[in-house]
Amino acid sequence: MKNLYLFLGVGVLYLLTGLLLSWNVSLSILVIGLLSAITALGVNMQWGYAGLFSTGIVGSVALGGLAVVFISGQPVPQGFGATGPGVFLPQAGWQILGALALALAVIAAAVKLWGAMSPGRARSLALTAVLIGGFFAYRAVFDPAVAAVEAFDPATHGNIGGLGLPSLIAWPVGAVFAAAAAWAIGKIALGLREDYLAIATLGIAEIIIASIKSEDWMARGVKNFINLPRPWPVPYEVNLQANPAFLEFCSQWGLNPVTASTLMVKVIYCLVFALILAVLIWLLERAVHSPWGRMMRAIRDNEIAAAAMGKDVKRQHLIIFILGSAVVGMTGAMYVSMLGQLVPAEFNPLRFTFLIWIMVIVGGSGNNWGSVLGGLLVGWLWLIVDNAGPLVATAITAGMSDGPLKTHLIDVAPQMRLLTLGVCLLVVLRFAPKGLIPEK
Repeated sequence: MKNLYLFLGVGVLYLLTGLLLSWNVSLSILVIGLLSAITALGVNMQWGYAGLFSTGIVGSVALGGLAVVFISGQPVPQGFGATGPGVFLPQAGWQILGALALALAVIAAAVKLWGAMSPGRARSLALTAVLIGGFFAYRAVFDPAVAAVEAFDPATHGNIGGLGLPSLIAWPVGAVFAAAAAWAIGKIALGLREDYLAIATLGIAEIIIASIKSEDWMARGVKNFINLPRPWPVPYEVNLQANPAFLEFCSQWGLNPVTASTLMVKVIYCLVFALILAVLIWLLERAVHSPWGRMMRAIRDNEIAAAAMGKDVKRQHLIIFILGSAVVGMTGAMYVSMLGQLVPAEFNPLRFTFLIWIMVIVGGSGNNWGSVLGGLLVGWLWLIVDNAGPLVATAITAGMSDGPLKTHLIDVAPQMRLLTLGVCLLVVLRFAPKGLIPEK
């Protein structure tokens, strides 16, 4: 009953937001809250199930968003098929892919060489030669192709484009992108101690963000990739406003077509994201109560004892790390599809790493329902300050005379979200150290 009351309380917050501010604001926050809940479930898999402290969540989100560009972005034949001086293959796009394959082959050769040769000076020299030679070979193939792609209409294109497929296809591909990166990171970093794992994942996430920002041939870098299609079955507002059946429905109920179309789109987003959340939490509840889930909690609580019982701790850590990152990557794809554009500047650790961690901690790590509650509650708290903050500041400063102090207090009201979240986290840690819905 306590858990039910907590969810009802969060529902009341969204209801009051609709009544006191607007239903458009309430539904907008709910859409982000549902996405945040799915992301928190992915992080809870890593931390709550296995005790893996990863601070590279933003990297997985960004890779999921990048998948939408490659899958759903409009094709750019002139960019992908560009040719120029030094381009070895018929099309620059294929040459870029060939260069990336060459880089992977060099890394694989270096790994195999490291394992095949005995330790000593000869192995170090051979490894150095392979890596340096492979680097220059990679750049010789990669750089001319990138220059040819980015030379085509850089103001509006300058990239290889996408496949033009529906956004729904991009969501599982985003999960695959993040899972592949998690496999590579996990093979290297999961053998490290917890604090080193956190540092390594944070650094790798920053490398991913920097690459997306600087490599224009991928997704136009900081110039942003726009005009990404919405996922089915979400319509565009202008199409609804031109639909005779929708206009007739609005006239029957006395609704403004513009306002009603905006609300309708947000309601559909909420239904789609809620369906995905429901399927995911059903799967996770079955998993966590299965023998596999009990094994993961045993590994989390005592790795030495679990290893003594014959469990492959490192392999299980890698599996759960990949699965959690895949869920996070899928939410990144969902988020970018909803926005209709990829904006690399939006992917910052505060929003897509530490805020998600607050959701997991406040809700209750190790408990799927706690992560959902934390996502909905903290997501609401994070966004409501943007909307209600200026109103509250205006009411508080109503008795003050006009001047720079009053203006400053009103202007900085939206930034009070950090203080609000900090207070919320401290209160929960003081009175409910294991979260609002702790793990049993």
